[in-house]
Amino acid sequence: MHNEQFSLIGAAGKPIHGDLTYHKNNTNTPLVIFVHGFKGFKDWGAHNLVARYFVQNGYRYLKFNLSHSGVTPEKPKDVSDLDSFASNTFSKELVDVDIVINHAVTYLGVNDVYLIGHSRGGGLSILQAASNPHVRGLITWSSIADFSSLWKKEQEEDWRKNGKIEVINARTKEKMPLNVTLLEDFEANEAQLNIVNAAKQINIPWLIVQGDDDVNVPFETAEKLANANPASRLVKIEGANHVYGAVHPYPDETLPPQLFEVCEKSLRFLNEI
Repeated sequence: MHNEQFSLIGAAGKPIHGDLTYHKNNTNTPLVIFVHGFKGFKDWGAHNLVARYFVQNGYRYLKFNLSHSGVTPEKPKDVSDLDSFASNTFSKELVDVDIVINHAVTYLGVNDVYLIGHSRGGGLSILQAASNPHVRGLITWSSIADFSSLWKKEQEEDWRKNGKIEVINARTKEKMPLNVTLLEDFEANEAQLNIVNAAKQINIPWLIVQGDDDVNVPFETAEKLANANPASRLVKIEGANHVYGAVHPYPDETLPPQLFEVCEKSLRFLNEI
């Protein structure tokens, strides 16, 4: 198994750092692209084990850090560039995902890709799947259905007044700033960033995976997405939290049982497309 690092120029000229995992003697297998969520990154938790799982089962697996994730090559396991993190917007993230898909189609010998998006990355993947002809299948894990669910409505007044708000990194307890440009971008592009409307337009196979013990994204959110697109398939993972039992850093060499179940069900779905 081989892991190849790459970098691209992303939104606002900032780099997108990624890696492609594949079998050395089989470089033409179908391609899965993984899109991480808010405060997440490509090497969070068990993401590398997930990549290995899909490669062992007949796929190439590409994951990447969104250009404004705040994760640098020097510190690949933490959000440390808080200036980049603060200046992120949803529009920038959509540009990044588009750049990565175009790179894959241009340089990796594929015309179609499969997207897996987690949490906020699920929302981005839904928008891409509704509009990008190269996306052949979509899998969302614990996806949001509304970008504005990531903050409280009552925060917006102070956000506009102070120019930023702070979110807490649950693991490090660090305060992480978000500039008001995030809110302004959402409000200026609300129609284009409407996840539920995009969900209604998806006409490719779509698997919605959701734990029923997720305190970040309630199970009702997955039901809302499934109701928006009756052709989608909703799978409940019993007792699973937002990250299906993974933690960061992840200490084991095998996937947590619930995340393994997620991967199994996702693989079965991909093999049926």
